[in-house]
Formats: sequence, structure tokens, C-alpha cells
Amino acid sequence: MNKNLLCMLLLLLAGSVSAQEKWELLFNGKNLKGWERLNGKADYKVVDGMIVGTARLHTANTFLATKKSYGDFILEFDFKIDDGFNSGVQVRSQSRKDYRDGRVHGYQFEIDPSARAWTGGIYDEARRGWLYPLAFNVPAKKAFKRAAWNRARVEAIGHSVRTWVNGVPCADLWDDMDSEGFIALQVHAIGKKDDEGKTVCWRNIRICTTDVEKYRSPAAPEVMEVNAVINTLSPREATDGWKLLWNGKTTEGWRGAKLPAFPEKGWSITDGILKVHKSGGAESANGGDIVTVKKYRNFMLKVDFRITKGANSGIKYFVDSNLNKGEGSAIGCEFQILDDENHPDAKLGVKGNRTLASLYDLIPSDKSGDFYFDKEGFNTALVIVRGNKVEHWLNGVKVVEYERNNQMWNALVAYSKYKNWPDFGNLAEGNILLQDHGDEVFFKNIKIKELK
Repeated sequence: MNKNLLCMLLLLLAGSVSAQEKWELLFNGKNLKGWERLNGKADYKVVDGMIVGTARLHTANTFLATKKSYGDFILEFDFKIDDGFNSGVQVRSQSRKDYRDGRVHGYQFEIDPSARAWTGGIYDEARRGWLYPLAFNVPAKKAFKRAAWNRARVEAIGHSVRTWVNGVPCADLWDDMDSEGFIALQVHAIGKKDDEGKTVCWRNIRICTTDVEKYRSPAAPEVMEVNAVINTLSPREATDGWKLLWNGKTTEGWRGAKLPAFPEKGWSITDGILKVHKSGGAESANGGDIVTVKKYRNFMLKVDFRITKGANSGIKYFVDSNLNKGEGSAIGCEFQILDDENHPDAKLGVKGNRTLASLYDLIPSDKSGDFYFDKEGFNTALVIVRGNKVEHWLNGVKVVEYERNNQMWNALVAYSKYKNWPDFGNLAEGNILLQDHGDEVFFKNIKIKELK
């Protein structure tokens, strides 16, 4: 072979090798050196080059954790799990005496062989709960293979945590809660005798901590990003044209729906959370509704909200604050916020059109399929307006879709509580409103993207 050609081939080979991630094995295939068991008493054994975790009755969630902590990394592993069981892999996680006496907590790559199929989602173990349920990325639910080995990839780089299952992008989280921590394999607690002995297995566990930015996977714009950093815009959101509708600190950009300024009572701001106070359950009878100073025409509106037991509130749009100067709420189309289980309004109206996420008193929300609601934590409402076409989404699932400014819409309004308000819902633009319905409700992460 020509010497020059040989040199070129060697250089190309060297370049190819240097372009690959530098992997470190976290499991040597022989024993559990470098790992320690935390919290529960489930069993972990090495069998034929894999770690086998076995469910055990009468014990808490059990974790096999690395003794070393990791910050920015790319993690890959194979996993297989028995049907009817649940598991996960912790990343950037902690176990400290000052937090629930050492309870393992932090980000978890979910392993879920149930019909829900949220494998690859991100759960905040023993802390905030679901950060990225796969309701936000329904196509990714098909990536997991039951009763077979699956390949996982987790990229934790800066505030970004992204996951893949069998090469399919699953979760895209932006969060600043933890910058480093251990990696741990979970055997979930069980409550039934029939589940004792079920297993979850891992093998080929490896990590890259060198030049991780260089090896970051390309962006997947089709996968929704969840920004869990309160009242901020992620770089992706800023690039995509999102803006904060509320800055998380002041009342700038908002006023009372029937006032020239923000209400002096009934609302408060604490630690980046906007709260409407409990005052007896009447419409706009305390501080009153609040609206944006600016009006909006075509937009995507995101609002994170948390309800309390029996609470009623709403997010309104196409609001004309000059209508209804008397008692009650300002007039506009409403994304209903309601505790369906404990508030009587859920049973009123027609066919559930006053329930959670419905277009209030007009169109019921579709709570079938991948619908998901966190009764204890925050949930994300999304309203999309493109001309006369409007959609309601809750936690990544479309629950209402309609078109206004037509004969069918006007007929629908004619049989609703809005029948006496002229041209209801047909405004070209309007204010956005958060409702005071006399119940304690919390809001944060209020963002808008104006559309052409």
C-alpha cells in the first residue's frame, strides 16, 4: 500500500476514534463494587453479567446507588422489567440526613411497563412528583418494548435533562433543582403478595463525563420542552418567541378587570407564586379578577396552576373588560379550573361542560386517552388561538377544539349562560384574565407566544 495512503487511513481512523464518547463502566459485570443499597431492603444480585433487582414485601422503595456523584454526563444502560412492576433509574439524586432522614430524592428516568406506558418520562422522586409525564410526548410511548431488553440514554448537561428509549427521544426537561448527584437503580415498593419476586434487570451501564457538550444529541424540535425553572424562559423558549406574561415578582402588566390598577386585596405574591385568596366562593367578590393590560389576538398561552380542595377559578381570553361593570366575573371565553370531585359546578351545565379544562358552559373537555391531572401539584394549561380556531390543552393533551365566528358557534352560545352578551366569543382580540372565584388557587409560569 502507498505510504501516503496508509498515513491518511490512520489519521481518519484516529479521528473517528477521537470523535466517540469516552465511556466509563459503572458496572463491571461481576460484582457491585462502587454501589451501595439505600432506604429499603429489596434484593440486588449479579447474575450472568447483569444486575437483578427483586421485589420484596414490607419494605420501602429501595435504591442501589453509585458511591460517586456526577454532574454533567451522558448515561446509557440496558433494562428489562417484568409486567405489573414499576421501576426507574435515579440521576443527579441525593440522600441526606437533613431531608426526610436520608430518603432518596431527585430526577428519575421512569420504567413503566403498564398500559400508561410512561417509560422514559422524568419523575422527581420523593419531592415534586411528575416533571415530564409522557402525556407531553405521546408518540414516545411506543418506544418501550415489553418483556424485552431496552436501551436508555440520559443526557444531563447544565439545566437540560433529556431522555431516549431505544433511540426515540422521550423527555426534554429544563430545570435547575440539582446540578449533580448519584445514579441509582430502583426496586419499587410493592403492596401485593402476588408481586413479590418480580424483577427488573440492568446491564451495560456506562457513563461519559468528558466533553459532553461535544457529544450532546441534536435538538428534537418535535419533542415538547418542559421548563421547570419558575417564571423564566429557557433558551429554547426565548428562541421560539415566548415571553413572560408575568415576571413572578411584581404586578407589572396586570390590573383589576374593573379597576385601573392591580387590586389592593385578594391577591398576593410569595416566592414566585401568584395566589388568589379564599373568600367564600363568590365570583369576583373580594379582590376581583385580574387582566393583562395588553390585548391579544393570535397566541399560545401557558399557565401553570394548582388548585385546593373544592376550588373554582378560570383562565379567560377574548375578554372585554368594559362588559359587565356590575357584580360577577368579567366576560370572556374560559378555560375552566375546577376540582371536579368536590365542587358542585362539575355536575351542572350540559354533559360536563363546566368541568376542568372545558370551555366553560359551552364545550366539555375530553378526559379520555392520555388525559392526566395532578390533584396535589401544578398542572399546565395551554390555550392556542389561530384566528377563529381555538384549542385547550392540559398537561400536553388536547382536550377541547372549536371554531368561533360561525353559525354553529353562535347557536352554541345562544343556549349558554352567555346568550345575553352581544357577540360573545367573536372578538378579534381581548385581554387575558385570571379569575377570582373566592377559592384559593395558585399560578406561576405565565407565558405567551404571539402568533402571526
